[in-house]
Amino acid sequence: MKITEKTSLQGEFSLIIKDKHGKTLQAIKEPNLIVSGAKNQLARLIGGNMTNRQITQIGFGTGASAASPDNTGLTNGFFKPVSVVSYPAIGQVAFSWSLSTAEANGLAITEFGLRCADGTLFSRKVRAAINKSDDISIDGTWTIIF
Repeated sequence: MKITEKTSLQGEFSLIIKDKHGKTLQAIKEPNLIVSGAKNQLARLIGGNMTNRQITQIGFGTGASAASPDNTGLTNGFFKPVSVVSYPAIGQVAFSWSLSTAEANGLAITEFGLRCADGTLFSRKVRAAINKSDDISIDGTWTIIF
């Protein structure tokens, strides 16, 4: 008897843009790309090489090229620590993050990325520009599904 299981990594990217008074201006939930660097990180992690393999940062960049498995970074990236790591269901890990009214102002954000402690890009999302200014904040959650 042959047992076959095919599982692929998936990402679900969600964000909420709020004005400085806390009013929701836009909310999105979309799939995202898990890049090739993620496979390398996960292979080494389950092989026992755990040093700096965990996702620790969310990044915001200005690159407009389509997401590709070969992506390794963000253009003009602004990175900060993820706020909370949680496990919403079996086989899922969620990374919550926020960008305050005081952060990344003047950046036309077109790409987002999750980055590991060793600097490896794990996943990348490209979308229409968000012109970040001091009158908006952005909160989000990035869920990786196995």
